[in-house]
Formats: sequence, C-alpha cells, structure tokens
Amino acid sequence: MAYESPLTTLNDGKHIPQLGFGVFKVPNDETAAAVKAAIETGYRHIDTAAVYGNEEGVRQGIDAAGVDPKDLFITTKLWNANQGYDETMRAFDESMGKLGLDVLDLYLIHWACPSFGLYNDTWKAFIELQKQGRITSIGVSNFPAENLEDLIETSGVTPVLNQIELHPYFNQAELRVTNTKYGVATEAWGPLGQGGDVLSDPALEAIAKAHDASIAQVILAWHRQLGTIAIPKSVTPSRIAENWESLGLTLSGEEIEKINALSRADGRGGPDPATADFK
Repeated sequence: MAYESPLTTLNDGKHIPQLGFGVFKVPNDETAAAVKAAIETGYRHIDTAAVYGNEEGVRQGIDAAGVDPKDLFITTKLWNANQGYDETMRAFDESMGKLGLDVLDLYLIHWACPSFGLYNDTWKAFIELQKQGRITSIGVSNFPAENLEDLIETSGVTPVLNQIELHPYFNQAELRVTNTKYGVATEAWGPLGQGGDVLSDPALEAIAKAHDASIAQVILAWHRQLGTIAIPKSVTPSRIAENWESLGLTLSGEEIEKINALSRADGRGGPDPATADFK
C-alpha cells in the first residue's frame, strides 16, 4: 500500500511532512544511496546538517532519484562554530553550495550553546536570510525553554520548530508544552531512542506483537499521534521502508499512555542543551 506522510502546519503557514528522513552520522559516500532509497519509498522530507558532512551526498541522492528539489522539504543546520551574524551568512552560503539549492525550506540553529552568548545574533542573520527569500522557514534545534523564550522575546520572531531529542524513554513533556505555548512545532531527533535499549523494551514489544508490527513502527506511530515530527535514519532500504510503513499503524489511547509512561529522568541519551558547548 502506498502511503503519504501527514503534513504539519508551521506557524508561518508552511507545511512540513510529519515523517521525514534523517542522515545523522551517515557517511557522505553512503548518503546518496540512502536518500535515493528514501525518496523512492515515499519520503519527501530530508533532514541534514553542516556538521554531518553529507550535504553533498543529500544533493546527489536527490539528483539520483530524479525528483525536483522543489517537491521536497529540505532542512539543514548551522553548526555551533559558525554562530554569530557574519559567520552565519558565510556558513549558509557554503551549505547551499553543497546542497545545490537556491532556496532552503528550513534552516535551524543546531544547538543553543548558551555559554557562547551568540544565538540572538545568529537569529538576526536567519531573519535577514529569510527576508532575502533565501530561506522559507527558520527554526532552532536543541533549545531549552529558557533560551527559546529569550530568543522569541529578544527578536520578536518565533521559530517554526524546535528539533530536540525525543523518544519513549525521554518524551520531553515539559518542553513540548513550552513549544506549544509559543506555537513552535516539536521535531524529534533520535526518535527511536539512543543506544538501542528502547528497541528492546518489553512494553513496546508487547504492543508491537499485538499489531503484528515492529517496535520501530510502534514508536513512529506514537510520535505521529503525539503530533511530533520525526526523522528516523537508516541506510538499509528494508528498514527505510519499514519505518515508512508505520504510517499504516494506529495505536489506541491506552497504548499511547503506556508508551508515555516509559519516560524516565535518566532517559536522555545525547548532550544536555543547557550546558553543551562543544568546545
């Protein structure tokens, strides 16, 4: 059965496919094949970042799939070392050259890096690039509530989304409430968990068995029904297809609550955005 991802309406009126394809840690020379397979499967939302070192591979995969980039939703991110107004402008040009695009669908500040004190100047550059018509939508990634609120209050311009670590063991309920308060969509990186433990959880296994589905499909259905945007990654065509087929799965309210209950205080797998500076 052919599926199409539901669309999430952003606060600037643009639409983003709720189920996307991420290429975190995918080597550049493997990215083209993975992106091509994803597009051929049905994905129309591709998420990369400058620091991943595979923006060129994304472009090659799009070219190989024979799809007009205008028919896709493409996201990349500004790396921390390039924060600040002038550096942002330069880094954006570099990413666009690698992606082979004239206009980018979504640009994100990759990490808040509060200790740098630069995200507000960086955001000014984002706003200017959007005014120039070079970016359609602008957002952030890994922004704690305090920094998100400061960015909005200082600039008067609200990000369209906040991409954060979010999975059943770390469901970020409080930050999702803050995002919703400001009309900021929540996007999940690492949506299937960090380190693999989530994918062997007994409660998730029981739900998956009841639906004759995989645990990954159950988790992605949970994201969809929560309203979060998810960007699972894989380089294996069968897994890429399996994740896409989660669009055919619907969980009960009771099952959603069981998954919500799995979140725990030590569930974070990645760095804490409040203190991470990557120096």
